[in-house]
Amino acid sequence: MGLFRKKMKAAHKAMLQAERAGGALMPEYHRATPECPHPERWSMYDSMTAEVEVLEFLRTLVTTVKPGLIVETGAFLGVSTQWFAQGLKINGRGRIISCEYDPVIFEKCKENIASSGLSDWIELRQESSLEMKIEGAIDLFFSDSDVPIRGEEVRRFLPQISPYGLILMHDASSHLKHVREAALQLEDEGLISVVMLPTPRGLVIAQKLDGRERHPSKRSAA
Repeated sequence: MGLFRKKMKAAHKAMLQAERAGGALMPEYHRATPECPHPERWSMYDSMTAEVEVLEFLRTLVTTVKPGLIVETGAFLGVSTQWFAQGLKINGRGRIISCEYDPVIFEKCKENIASSGLSDWIELRQESSLEMKIEGAIDLFFSDSDVPIRGEEVRRFLPQISPYGLILMHDASSHLKHVREAALQLEDEGLISVVMLPTPRGLVIAQKLDGRERHPSKRSAA
């Protein structure tokens, strides 16, 4: 319970930080890592929301692969949710379901989304990602909730993720370790194929291996 309260306080502190900043960009705060030695070259809105350049990447990913259903865990203040929704609006189709467990942050997130002009594309839920029920195939899954459970989230929703869908896990830097190790464990088990993007906080892009078509090489065919 003490650890949970500590995490909640950190999230509330980040929420207040974001409100004081008023949308102004700040240099990325994350420490240097071997894969990303100059984090200050990136920008952030706050210490919880994904880096601005990662947000831009997420929107571009949506306009590139045209997902019908995006599922996001850990909406926080709804910033990444809105960047996803911008991509859906450009596409003219699709929806995003996002959850936020903390009731105080959920209310602020709901306010932000209501004033964004993107509500038609977003379904926001106040619940745990490990209890959330989703209907249909997931085309893009973004795991960005409580760090220790992100591997468990991917395992839970993996059967629903399309064979050609994308799995993204934020905060996978070599410094943070937990998400990175969870993703590599899933890969070692033959469940997903992983690429690590060298961003300040780290971003995993993966696809599940089960159900993906395999074309035999000429050598094996011979």
